[in-house]
Amino acid sequence: MKGVMIQGTASNVGKSWIATGLCRVFARKGIKVAPFKSQNMSNNAYVTVKGEEIGRAQGIQAEASGVEATVEMNPILLKPTSEQRSEVILRGVSQTVWSGSEYRMKGYEKGKQAIKKSAENLNDAYDMLVIEGAGSPVEINLNDRELVNMSIADMLDVPVILVADIDRGGVFASIVGTLELLEEHHRKRVKGIIINKFRGERSLFEDGVRWLEERTGIPVLGVLPHLENHGIEGEDSLTAASVYADQVHSLDIAVVHWPYIANDSDVNPLSHESDVSLRYVRSFDELGDPDALILPGTRSTIDDYRTFEKLGLKEVIREYAREGTVIGICGGYQVLCETMYEHKADTVGTTGIGLFPLSTMFFREKQTIRVKGSTHPASGFAESSMSGYEIHLGRTKGLNTTPFLELLDGPEGISLDEGRLIGTYLHDCFHNDEWRTDWLNRLRKQAGLPEQPVLHLSDRQKRYDRLADHLEKYLDHEALLHIVEESRS
Repeated sequence: MKGVMIQGTASNVGKSWIATGLCRVFARKGIKVAPFKSQNMSNNAYVTVKGEEIGRAQGIQAEASGVEATVEMNPILLKPTSEQRSEVILRGVSQTVWSGSEYRMKGYEKGKQAIKKSAENLNDAYDMLVIEGAGSPVEINLNDRELVNMSIADMLDVPVILVADIDRGGVFASIVGTLELLEEHHRKRVKGIIINKFRGERSLFEDGVRWLEERTGIPVLGVLPHLENHGIEGEDSLTAASVYADQVHSLDIAVVHWPYIANDSDVNPLSHESDVSLRYVRSFDELGDPDALILPGTRSTIDDYRTFEKLGLKEVIREYAREGTVIGICGGYQVLCETMYEHKADTVGTTGIGLFPLSTMFFREKQTIRVKGSTHPASGFAESSMSGYEIHLGRTKGLNTTPFLELLDGPEGISLDEGRLIGTYLHDCFHNDEWRTDWLNRLRKQAGLPEQPVLHLSDRQKRYDRLADHLEKYLDHEALLHIVEESRS
């Protein structure tokens, strides 16, 4: 198979980011390229045009490649629901919830076959695959049944590029240690090294590059400077960090950080606004008095809500909402309702925060769909086009409420007090530039700050090009292409 695999010395070293950039680099060279990650563990999902779930990173990489995302690009998605259990999504469809040991025993062979089938389908349709690994390839206790690192490199017979993060320190030890722990035949697959997130003067690292190449016998293909504000979403909340603007002249927006927060990429556009300070809240004493509060999605709505209820956050949110601005998205919308029922037979239900006179019933069948529409005429907002996607098990209903949106298939969500309190299932709502600006300008006016013009962030293609420009400047991509070609000869 023609392709290259990006593995890392650890999680969050930049594998997804580099894979996304390489997809764009190769696509600009006229190569028909597609991303592939055999198994992804993340609560950040992407909905394909067919309404199937894959990891959000692979959806973004497909966009960077200029192709439509499909389930073949991420045949297995694991969405953690607790410390030890995950929902298993196979080729875009939810199958079951298993513990790690159950998955290793019951899901290994089935997963392996799904991966092989997906890879073969992609190989028939594309000229090259940019394949992403996960975590570290030397998790010794798991390697006998792993489905995402060197076993996949063997299955597809592709060269491996090892990425290390110099910003976290210990880069020499992480690279050499990873190579030493690899079995000999796997070590031979590693054909290049990339140093990521470099800060400072590049010339001062020349001796380091020379030492690595002499010590390992593997070329360093690039030392990539840390790229600020690249706008490419991280794979999961591990990459999320609070963004603080000028505290005196900025909006303070708090985001509830659930234990199993899902699709926190919903709030990413706010971090690009120069006068917005974005921070996560994990306990009642961290809330304070923000200009707005966002409750994002969660993969374990009721369990996460109960955890926060014990921490006292329920009453704090209820009190804040008397005058403050609140928006709940997906699971955050559900907990703001009066009652949540775990299934049809649940006659008691769980009492929610109670901002909305609505109830939510959870079903086994998941709703996964891309949607379009506009703000509802009665929502309190100026009419603007809205698009995004929905991923949820719950159905929320009530009587005589004002919808937030008017979608092609009918009204959606709730808007109270002229849009001060909002509940919606629409993920990516803040990616709609016109509406985001309208919402923020209301907050700015209340805070005595000047209103701002629309900041256009919806053109992701420019961000992919900027990332590709960065890689082409600092990475020997021609040598990388030669490695790929040589491996197939």
